[in-house]
Amino acid sequence: MLQTRFHNRRAVQLENGLIRVSVTVEGGHIAEILEKNSGVNPLWTPPWPSMEPSQYSAAEHPEYGNDAESVLLSGIMGHNVCLDLFGPPSETEAAAGLKVHGEAGIVVHDVLLDGDCLVAGCTLPIAQLAFERRIKLAGRRVLISETLENLSALDRPIAWTQHVTLGPPFLERGKTQFRAPGVPEDLQVFTSAESSAGYTAHLLSRAADQAWFFAWSPVSNICLGYVWNRLDFPWLGIWEENHSRTSAPWNTRTLTCGMEFGVSPFPEPRRKMIERSTWLDTPCYRWIGAKSKLNVEYAAAIAPASVIPQSLDQFEELVSVE
Repeated sequence: MLQTRFHNRRAVQLENGLIRVSVTVEGGHIAEILEKNSGVNPLWTPPWPSMEPSQYSAAEHPEYGNDAESVLLSGIMGHNVCLDLFGPPSETEAAAGLKVHGEAGIVVHDVLLDGDCLVAGCTLPIAQLAFERRIKLAGRRVLISETLENLSALDRPIAWTQHVTLGPPFLERGKTQFRAPGVPEDLQVFTSAESSAGYTAHLLSRAADQAWFFAWSPVSNICLGYVWNRLDFPWLGIWEENHSRTSAPWNTRTLTCGMEFGVSPFPEPRRKMIERSTWLDTPCYRWIGAKSKLNVEYAAAIAPASVIPQSLDQFEELVSVE
C-alpha cells in the first residue's frame, strides 16, 4: 500500500503488475481502477479541482454550489458509496447536517494494510453506522467486501448503493457501450446519449444469482466490469450527465455516466423511499437490525478487449487472460 496524492487528494494505492487502485482517504472513493498497459482509468475524475471535504466551506468555496450536495461534489471521484441515503436528505435532515447520499462519501476513512488487503473504515455519526471496505487484488480483478454495523439499539431501513461513475476519455457520447442483464432475461444495451441527461432504474434479472454490468470503450479497447450478488443489490440505476447542468460546479462542462447498483431503485429522500416500500415486487431498501452487521461482496475487473463481452462467462474468460 502506497500513500500518495491523487488529483490534489490524500490517497492510498494498491497495485500489481496489471492494475492499480487508488482510494481517497476522505470519502473513501475508489478514484481509480487503472489498466497499466494502456494507462486507462475508466472512472470519473470531475473537471473541477478536487478538495478534501473536511476543508470545504460554503462561504469560502461557492464554486461548488451552496446546497446539501456541495460538500460531496467538492471531493467526489469515481466510485463512491451512498449510505444510508441514496439521494437528497429532507429539509429537516439537511438542517441537522445530513448531506446528499449520506455521510460515507465525505467523512475521513481510517486506512490500513491487513496482509495483502487494503482496509478503509469510518463511522457515520449522524446515521450511527460503522462502515468498512476491504479491497484485494487478484490479477485483473478487484475483490471488494463491505461490512455495515448498526451502532444504535433500533432496527432501521437503509439505502446502500455503489455509485460507480465513469468519465472521459473512456466515456464518449455515442461510442462507449454498456451491457447489463435486464428483466426477465433480456440483455439491455445502453450507449451514452448524444445530449441532455437522465436517470432510469432497472430491476436486474432474476434468472441468475449474479448481477453485472460491463462498460467498453471502442477507442481504448478497454472493458471495465462489476459483478455482485443480485440479492444484495437488486437494482441498477443508470444516470447520465451530458453537459446539461448549468449550476456550479457543473457549469455545462461535464460528461458522466453512473452505473449505480444498490438496494434502492431511485435517488430519493428517506420518507419517499420508505413510503414506496416496493417496486416491481422488490423491496426499495434494506433493513439492518439493532446492534447488527450486514456483509456484502462484489468485484470489479478491467482488461483489454476488442469487443464488449455479451455474457458473464465471456467477461470472466476475458479478465482471466494476463
